[in-house]
Amino acid sequence: MISRIFLTILLIASVIFIVQKGPASSWQSSAQPASSGHRLADSMQAKLDHIQENGQKTQPDQSPTVMTEEEVNDYIAAGRIVLPQGVKKLRMEGRTGVITAFLNVDFDEIRAGQKSSNPLLSVFSGRHDVRVEGDAAASGGQGKVHVREVSIDGFNVPNVALEYFVSKYITPKYPNVGIDSQFHLPNRIDLATVGYHKLTVTQK
Repeated sequence: MISRIFLTILLIASVIFIVQKGPASSWQSSAQPASSGHRLADSMQAKLDHIQENGQKTQPDQSPTVMTEEEVNDYIAAGRIVLPQGVKKLRMEGRTGVITAFLNVDFDEIRAGQKSSNPLLSVFSGRHDVRVEGDAAASGGQGKVHVREVSIDGFNVPNVALEYFVSKYITPKYPNVGIDSQFHLPNRIDLATVGYHKLTVTQK
């Protein structure tokens, strides 16, 4: 589930990815051996393993699983998630109902050499720092993400340009991903709440 929220926010920036993958492959697609240098990443992996195992039970334990922002970012830094093509770095921040992703993105890789004379796409070229802010909520086994805004090197991207880029390069690969995205939560996750520097997941 956490990877789905990550990726729905990522792909929108031209960059959200795990939405289409199953929970095991997305959470462990780049599983690295436990390392004392990434204690928080190991803690995060243990919580993701618990969610997956708990979801296989007929009656899952409904005690909330809380993942901290520090665990999430150490998990990413440790290479436990394979980032989408073109995404070089990723850091997440959370506050009530809102996720902010800070990325370094090579847009030329995402566009895979495709050229366009449309001036709306001129901003999406080269390698840049990207900030994506989105509303994220999940209840009743369904997740929703709405991208509020995207900025590149500190300059806000006009919605019309963002929508065009997403429709041309993202949605064709990931049909369920757009400025507004909805998806089913895996592993019997009923509720996921983004809080201040944490994500709380309840299974049912």
